[in-house]
Amino acid sequence: MDSDIKQLLKRLDGLVDRLEPWLPAVREPIDWGSVVAARWQRESRSGYLLPLRVDLDLSLDDLVGVDRQRALLLGNTRQFVAGLPANHALLWGARGTGKSSLVRALLAAHAGQGLRLIEIERDHLADLPRVIDALQGCDQRFIVFCDDLSFEAGEGDYRVLKSVLDGSLERAPDNVLLYATSNRRHLVPEKQSDNEHWQMVDGELHPNEAVEDKIALSDRFGLWVSFYPFSQDHYLDVVRHWLQRLAADAGLSWSWSEGLEKEAIRFATSRGNRNGRCAYQFARQWVGSQLLG
Repeated sequence: MDSDIKQLLKRLDGLVDRLEPWLPAVREPIDWGSVVAARWQRESRSGYLLPLRVDLDLSLDDLVGVDRQRALLLGNTRQFVAGLPANHALLWGARGTGKSSLVRALLAAHAGQGLRLIEIERDHLADLPRVIDALQGCDQRFIVFCDDLSFEAGEGDYRVLKSVLDGSLERAPDNVLLYATSNRRHLVPEKQSDNEHWQMVDGELHPNEAVEDKIALSDRFGLWVSFYPFSQDHYLDVVRHWLQRLAADAGLSWSWSEGLEKEAIRFATSRGNRNGRCAYQFARQWVGSQLLG
């Protein structure tokens, strides 16, 4: 009998060894007193919040030429951090104009007041109710941030997002807001075929229900903040800002000149972009080359 039991235990040990790699690892609870940001990490059919080490060196003053956008989102975030009513926000517009940078700068400005940031990828939005459930009851205030949010025709995850934003018993608790960035205001593509079945009822024009369903997602964001392509003067202002900032950090003496201005313009022309991201990249390249030389 003892030998049978030993043989059974040995077989059970072997079974556990084979199953263990397939089981989710035990995760320690996040200490939100010291962790300021995390990312939702998909794991098999579930997921977990992965703590992130983030640099809080991006200041709101680094966002040059977007004063109106900064004021709108800063006011909304201050209300949220203070425990007052605030809106989910959609930052939409031209690429490289500071949408995601503004969100990171807000974290740096308010982390000391209990603001925390949770990143979630667009492809993982079906897990959004799980993310929110993990944050309920925490003392901190959480912005769930989805960068480059958009949906293709036929994808259904946007309905999960609609329910969480508003109109469902599972909507976000008071300590959670959703901030999203996108290159387009209406997150779900609208096609010409969507508008082929308009009806006239008692003299009133009613759009096709498919269009209403798609536009409704953007309407769930109470705050829309729009970003526009940079003019050349705006681009050069951002270049000067980052040159000054990076050169000061490196102890490099420099001065603005017509030649440097032309070099910055050529850099943007070669990339086909004239935005804040391009300005930052040029400043890094120029300061690095000067230090190397």
